[in-house]
Amino acid sequence: MTKRDLIREVVSHYPHFSQQQAEAVVQAMLDSLTAALARGERVELRGFGTFGLKQRQARAGRNPRTGAIIAVPAKQVPVFRVAKALRTRVA
Repeated sequence: MTKRDLIREVVSHYPHFSQQQAEAVVQAMLDSLTAALARGERVELRGFGTFGLKQRQARAGRNPRTGAIIAVPAKQVPVFRVAKALRTRVA
């Protein structure tokens, strides 16, 4: 499902929303989720899952083209953990 598909689903479930209103709702939700993760917060959507950040340690990597060893800095990456309710419903 793409973002456009999600907007169409919102419009089909809530016909009183226009396409532009549904797009604004979906975009606001995604922007809020992104901003919370950027602040280092954990986002929990009950019955769906939890978004959070994971710290990755610095490591030595390799350039696949030249084979040269390069330093990969430490970083935080977003992670998603699916809720048990969703996992059982999909499985």
